[in-house]
Amino acid sequence: MSNNRHLYAKFVESGERAVITLYHDNAPKTCQAIWDALSEPVQMPAIHAMFAGPEIMMGLPEKAQNFNPEAIPAENQTCYPEAGEILWFYQGKNAMKGLPEELWEIGIFYGAGARINGPLGWTPCNMFGKITEGLDVFASACSNTRVEGIKTVEIGRMNP
Repeated sequence: MSNNRHLYAKFVESGERAVITLYHDNAPKTCQAIWDALSEPVQMPAIHAMFAGPEIMMGLPEKAQNFNPEAIPAENQTCYPEAGEILWFYQGKNAMKGLPEELWEIGIFYGAGARINGPLGWTPCNMFGKITEGLDVFASACSNTRVEGIKTVEIGRMNP
């Protein structure tokens, strides 16, 4: 995989934008799967996390679910992400009581003190990138989802 691949994330309604540098060396299969899934930019409703602290969560749209999520190995996992880190998480149907749907989740951590501890306890997730440009402005918009509610986030490939 080329090490010059980057993604962008932006809030559609308000325009805050960030550049994501992929963790090619530490999460190569995750990076490739997400890169392939984003052959076209996707827009997703972003909600604020309830358990993880400073995180927004988005479900990868069905049109971008073009890989086998169960084939992605554990790569670069942690339960304590840094500000700006981006996660990939998959949970199969009926894996959690009361949640019959699959979860194809991208999460963006925007501040210190995050932890990946959900309804089932500690949940290590693959960190596949980090915001390397625009974190302060993007983090402010992420924080606003706590009081303002769901926002639309677009994620796509950066042009080389």
